[in-house]
Amino acid sequence: MLSKTYETIRVETEQSILWIILNRPHKLNALNEAMLGELADILDIAENDSSIKCIIITGEGNKAFSAGADITMFSKATPVKAEELSKLGQKVFSKIEKMSKPVIASINGYALGGGLELALACDFRIAAENAELGSPEISLGIIPAWGGTQRLVRIVGLAKAKEIIMLGNRVKAEEALKMGLVNKMVPYDKLKDETGELAKKLSAGPPIALKYAKQALNFGTQVPLEVGLRLESSLMGLTFSTEDFKEGVEAFTSKRKAEFKGK
Repeated sequence: MLSKTYETIRVETEQSILWIILNRPHKLNALNEAMLGELADILDIAENDSSIKCIIITGEGNKAFSAGADITMFSKATPVKAEELSKLGQKVFSKIEKMSKPVIASINGYALGGGLELALACDFRIAAENAELGSPEISLGIIPAWGGTQRLVRIVGLAKAKEIIMLGNRVKAEEALKMGLVNKMVPYDKLKDETGELAKKLSAGPPIALKYAKQALNFGTQVPLEVGLRLESSLMGLTFSTEDFKEGVEAFTSKRKAEFKGK
């Protein structure tokens, strides 16, 4: 149930939109095992709640979306434990990528290391003008391991991904926008409203078609073109069986706004 409380995150609902707020501002919303577990829990709940049409993830306070993994997790970790922590973060962030619903990262400050990897797993990224994004893991003698080496290159290309990961370069919001790392940059005081407007637009769309579009885009780009095209055709065919398709056609011919039910 969405009314449950957590220790490291805070949740709010606004009509059909679920806000997940990373709530460790004293640690710049650094991700620890407890937060990863709570994120996994609320994502599972949201996935199975038909009243939720879109999810927004952001950070508490005005300094950070998330400054990365809580370094105390790794300071005494054995190689075996480090691999387990890597797999845990990958599993949680993959939930976002595999969700049937759109997920937006509302980046309100630092999105570094694991914070950037969390944002990369989302479908859309909106950044405040003061945001900084980067992967500083290399300065600790390690590499990103919550999906960063795989998702970043798919979004910004190999050359830019190497600059960010191998040099540990941070990028300001304006540069991130130019390289396609974020979809939009807005003034900090407009961030919540702009993110909310995008979420409302997505929430008004046909849920089943949005789910299939997300699947085709996320997974079709990871396979050979012919396989991706077959996936696209199969998913498009399934949309023809939905009531939303009939509603969309009727609304178009009647010149009215469609009211999709997710059926």
